[in-house]
Amino acid sequence: MIKLFIGGLADNIQEMDLAIFVSLHGKIETIKVVRDRATGKCKGYAFIEVINQADASNIISMLNGETFKGNVITVKQSAEEAPKKVFKPKPAGSAVPNKGKRPRMQR
Repeated sequence: MIKLFIGGLADNIQEMDLAIFVSLHGKIETIKVVRDRATGKCKGYAFIEVINQADASNIISMLNGETFKGNVITVKQSAEEAPKKVFKPKPAGSAVPNKGKRPRMQR
């Protein structure tokens, strides 16, 4: 899957409107409009996922710099996120011994 970033969206955008607009240029698998939790308004950007690079390239070339609902939008391929660090407990034999508590200072 190729993830695309779409920026410059209006705060009252609906997922279906954006999906229809973008799907004219390539097949969309998922769409996520990022919204403010308190107000529910769009924060101005969204992410879509497409299956192949050909659709991604076509969407970027056709829609980047175009006007949608009165705003000029930016469409680009999203940078790959670094994999999240997974916590792996160390085996029992390799654990670092506890240093113990420091003694209290005497007054």
